[in-house]
Amino acid sequence: MENILKKVENYWDDRSESYSEANVAELNSYKMDVWKELINRHKPAVIGRKLKVLDIGTGPGFFAITMASCGYDVTAVDYTDAMLHKAKKNAGVYQNSIKFMQMDAHQLDFEDQTFDLIVTRNLTWNLEKPDQAYKEWHRVLAPGGRMLNFDANWYFYLYDEEKRSAFYQDRVNSEKEGVKDHYVNTNMEMMEEIAKNLPLSRTMRPQWDAAVLINNGFKKVMVEQEIGEVVWNKEEQVNYASTPLFMIFAEK
Repeated sequence: MENILKKVENYWDDRSESYSEANVAELNSYKMDVWKELINRHKPAVIGRKLKVLDIGTGPGFFAITMASCGYDVTAVDYTDAMLHKAKKNAGVYQNSIKFMQMDAHQLDFEDQTFDLIVTRNLTWNLEKPDQAYKEWHRVLAPGGRMLNFDANWYFYLYDEEKRSAFYQDRVNSEKEGVKDHYVNTNMEMMEEIAKNLPLSRTMRPQWDAAVLINNGFKKVMVEQEIGEVVWNKEEQVNYASTPLFMIFAEK
């Protein structure tokens, strides 16, 4: 049977075109500045050199490009070749400022204490062994280094009746508000099948993450539950009302 990581890779390969279009729209909107301000507010301070940033699960490159535009030393990794191809293309003038590498988030091919800042978005829910991934991320961070993880309980509705009702209400509200439904023209059947085999789909987060990060040696962990109110536009807020975006801040 095809392993879950391969299924995830194939799914995002298929979605790379539409996902890239959404990222490009973000890069060409006010949202790039919103994300830049938010990340820079939480980054560690370094003196006399460029901040070393690792974007894990870069997808079509939004965070990598945003961080490169700040003049940082950026490395971006993704498991999917199709996504990296899109990211390089989307990077434009920043292409030579970013090191793009194909890599598994569970097993990073970097020395210990290499990076000052890790940024990641909508990745951890995809992971087969998120605990192992968090250990790796801690390992490659320098002392005082920080991780910013943005994610949501995207598929908790598969296990919770109340969440499921709220998810379907989001679909109704999208139509009522006259905004594009982000779940139309998406292979929901395939994604739900994958999600059922991933541990974080049935786990209440970010509570789980905070406990695991502390156990893995991070000395400071903070959570912001409704970060979508800061970074999402109206269309996203309507689409994802039942799955609010959270931010996890962790310092080594």
